[in-house]
Amino acid sequence: MPGTVLLLAASPAGKGALVDAASVLPVLAAVPPGVLSGTDTANVVELADPLEPQAVLTRLRAAAAAPGPLTVFVTGQLQLDRRQRLPHLALARTTPSTVRYTGLPWHWIREELRLRAPGSATLIVDLHADPEMWEWLRSNPLDAGRTVAVYGRIAPPPSRRSVGVPAYMKAVATILRSGWRPEVSQLHEQALARVGVGGYGDLVLASGGVVAGVSGGSAPRRPPRPEGPRPQTPDGLTSADRGLEGGGDPHSVISAAVQAGRHSEADALAARHEQAAVQAHGPGSEEALHWAEVRADLAMFAGDPVRSCRTWLGVAAARLAAGQAPDGPAVESAVDRAHHQWGQVQDAVVARELGASLAELRSRVPGRRQGALDHVQRQLRQLQTQG
Repeated sequence: MPGTVLLLAASPAGKGALVDAASVLPVLAAVPPGVLSGTDTANVVELADPLEPQAVLTRLRAAAAAPGPLTVFVTGQLQLDRRQRLPHLALARTTPSTVRYTGLPWHWIREELRLRAPGSATLIVDLHADPEMWEWLRSNPLDAGRTVAVYGRIAPPPSRRSVGVPAYMKAVATILRSGWRPEVSQLHEQALARVGVGGYGDLVLASGGVVAGVSGGSAPRRPPRPEGPRPQTPDGLTSADRGLEGGGDPHSVISAAVQAGRHSEADALAARHEQAAVQAHGPGSEEALHWAEVRADLAMFAGDPVRSCRTWLGVAAARLAAGQAPDGPAVESAVDRAHHQWGQVQDAVVARELGASLAELRSRVPGRRQGALDHVQRQLRQLQTQG
């Protein structure tokens, strides 16, 4: 039976784009339809930078209703509807203030695919998240339905004044252009290997059903966030801190500050929550480590890879000191993110210092991707030759 393939690449026009999503379409379009689908023949529908969410929904609905295997390739960026706190795929006209009306709600994808027979639909994604969406993903899974196999990655926001590259999806397309399609799980592993060290900070999705927010690896694992409720306002905060938050979730206040470019304010508030959590629960508590991880992400958003790397190294060391296993999701995630941020450090002296700590951690926490320790050692040898 013929398969159906939907190629969707979307990102806002102009300065709002976090990723050059449409750049992957020529590479995907060069792949024979049957290889894209994994069937003898297939019908391919291509959507490049669509304007209207209803138009995307119409194509998605038709594809979901077609008999035979369905494969959906989605490349783009995720943004959060600030009113309902729901993730959306940004389209060409999407802005932070209009995402609710101009973006494609992610739950539309889930709803259209929910009636597919188990094993008949595959979703392959390469997505970038804006800062607010990235914070949401820290404690929420990106649910695509229990019958849908989902593979791919969600990348953190690129550095300021730069546009990300859909490296994962380009790797998928390059592999498929050989004319042979491996099993999707193998295709996913091969694509991650091609992305290499550039993907150490990503959330990696690999699931035969429900998608969990997973970072630093490709096997299905629990989210790195604790299972309990996210830490709210701990004891020890000043009345000014409580007033700033208006009695609500401090994460929302911090996200708003990041969106407005007030990075120092966001970090200062997170630091006060971290200190209060340390006093209330201890330095190795999940509450304190949560806020340390928030500050590591805030440093990344502010374009400070040195501080971000140093903080992730500290989080990893603290988790190991608390007795967490070296192959535990939260430990691996911290080391992988430290590795990613280390690769962004420009100062050779600082990079050597951080690299030595990273190499020591990598010897204990090799992670899920082969060659991570070798990469650190190789880079350190190169740094030794620099002044």
